[in-house]
Amino acid sequence: MDKDRMLSREITDLAQRVVEENAKIGRRIALAESCTGGLVAAALTEVPGSSAVLDRGFVTYSNEAKMQSLNVASDIIETFGAVSIACVWAMAAGALAKSEADVAIAISGVAGPGGGTKLKPVGTVVFARAVKDSQSEPEGELKSFGDLTRAEIRHQATVCALELLLP
Repeated sequence: MDKDRMLSREITDLAQRVVEENAKIGRRIALAESCTGGLVAAALTEVPGSSAVLDRGFVTYSNEAKMQSLNVASDIIETFGAVSIACVWAMAAGALAKSEADVAIAISGVAGPGGGTKLKPVGTVVFARAVKDSQSEPEGELKSFGDLTRAEIRHQATVCALELLLP
């Protein structure tokens, strides 16, 4: 890593594209991050001019934070867990509702090395994208990054989230 960048070139180059392409269409972004711990917001803010695109980010690592900051219902977490499409849908919807953004991305996952289960092993990450004034439900996706390190899982999750922010 060179001294002028905090994150990998792959992430900063992708963040540059996200900022440029969203700025062209006047689209504002909100983020609801759990397992990435703010890495997506950090990537976007590495780009000069990102304030034209990034409205705000929520790092809601705990279940309580998801419920308090993003209005995720406790029964969603109790029924499906924090690492579920239902939870990230609610996180993305909450980020949209509590921001001035046009689109919101939510991320939650099991980065490891512990915490995985048979149904949700380490490397399981779920994503959702919600669009303001859309008549459809948020889009959701579950990815399994497999047997990677914690840093590699968080890196891959950040890349996927940034890709979801491309118009």
